[in-house]
Amino acid sequence: MMLIPSATNLLEKARQAAKLCALSVLLGSVGVSAQAFDTSAKSAFVIDVGTGTVLLSKNADEPLPPASMSKLMTLYVAFEAIRKGQMSLDEKLPVSQHAMSYGGSTMFLDTTDRVRVEDLLRGIIVLSGNDACVVIAEALSPDGTEAGFARFMTQRAQKMGMTNSTFSNSNGWPAAGHLMSMRDLALLSRRLIEDFPEYYPMFAETEFEFDGRAPKNIQNRNPLLKLGIGADGLKTGHTQRAGYGLAGSAKQGDRRVVFVLSGMESSRERAEEAEAVVNWSFRQFSQKSIIKAGNQIAQADVWMGETPTVGLTSEQDVETLLPVLSDEEVNAEVVYNGPIEAPVKQGQKLAELVLMPEGMPETRIPLVAAHDVGPGGFVVRLQTATSIFLKRLRDNTEGAL
Repeated sequence: MMLIPSATNLLEKARQAAKLCALSVLLGSVGVSAQAFDTSAKSAFVIDVGTGTVLLSKNADEPLPPASMSKLMTLYVAFEAIRKGQMSLDEKLPVSQHAMSYGGSTMFLDTTDRVRVEDLLRGIIVLSGNDACVVIAEALSPDGTEAGFARFMTQRAQKMGMTNSTFSNSNGWPAAGHLMSMRDLALLSRRLIEDFPEYYPMFAETEFEFDGRAPKNIQNRNPLLKLGIGADGLKTGHTQRAGYGLAGSAKQGDRRVVFVLSGMESSRERAEEAEAVVNWSFRQFSQKSIIKAGNQIAQADVWMGETPTVGLTSEQDVETLLPVLSDEEVNAEVVYNGPIEAPVKQGQKLAELVLMPEGMPETRIPLVAAHDVGPGGFVVRLQTATSIFLKRLRDNTEGAL
C-alpha cells in the first residue's frame, strides 16, 4: 500500500522543486542602450524620482565619511521638530561654548548670541555652518548634548531605511564612526524634497548674509544653482579624508533626479562631474509608459484552486526610463514563489515584475492577484491526488529498474 503525503507536504515539495518561478514577459527588447556614465567620483548614486529608476550606482552602499553632506540629517530632524511644534522658526536659541569652538565653515557665532531658528537653518543650508548645526542639535538633543543628538540621528536614520548611516556629530566634522552611504544620502535628499516642500526652497538660495559678520562668506557652495539646468539643492561637502562631494537634485519639466557624488579631488572636479551627471540624466533618458493599472500581464500557477492559474496585474500605472535612442521596448520577467496555495484574494501581492532595460539596473514592481481564486472542490482534490499517486508510482517504478 502506497501512502500519499499530506497536501501541506506536497505543496512544500512543489515549492522546493520550483523555488522561484520565472515567466518571461515580452514588453519588447531594447535595441540601443544608453551610454553608461563613467564618473570619476569614488562613490555615486543617481535616481530618477518619478519612476524610481536607478540610473547610476557606484559603490553606493559603502559607508563613507560624508563630510558636510551629513548636515542634511540634522536639517531633516529640525524640520520634523518644527512641524511637531517642538521648535519654531522665530524661536531664538543660545550658543554654547561647544558650538562656538567649531572651526571650518561657520556663521561666526559666539556665546553672547541668541539666534533665530530660521537664520540657523539658512546658516546650515547656505553657509554650511558647523556652529549652527550644534546650536540646533543641543536644543533638540534628548540630553542637551551634541553627542546625544547624534545618537538620535542614527536611530532616526535607521527607521527611515538608512541602514548604512551612523553619526558621531551633527555637522560631519571628521570623527570615528561618522559614516553614510551614497544610497542613504540619496534617500535622505529625496525625503527632504518630498516631506518638507515648504522648506525645500531654502536649498536653492544662492546667498545668505547673517548680521553682516562675514560679508565675504555669504555664497552657497553648490556650483549648479546658477547654471540654469534646473538644480535646486541640496548640500556640498568636503574634508581631506572624504574628498569633495555633492548631494544634489535638479528638475526639468516633470522629471526630477536626485544624485550624490563623493570622493572627488577638487571643487572644480565636483562642479564638472555634477553638471555632467545632470545633463546625462535628462538628455539620455525619456519617461515611457510600460503597463496600465489593472491590465493582466501574466498568470501564476495555483495549488488546488478552483482554477489552475491566477492573473497578475499592477495596482498602478507603471512608467520607466528608457534610453532616448531605444525602440521604446524593454525585456521583463515575472518572478514568484510558487505554486501559490488557494484561496487567493484579489489584490493579494503574489509576484514581482522585473524590468531589465539593457545597460541599466533592473527595476522591481509588485504584482497582485487580478481576481479571487477559491479552493478547489472534490473533483480538483481527487485529480490532484490521482496525479500525485501516478507520478510517485512512476518514479518508484523507474527507480526499481
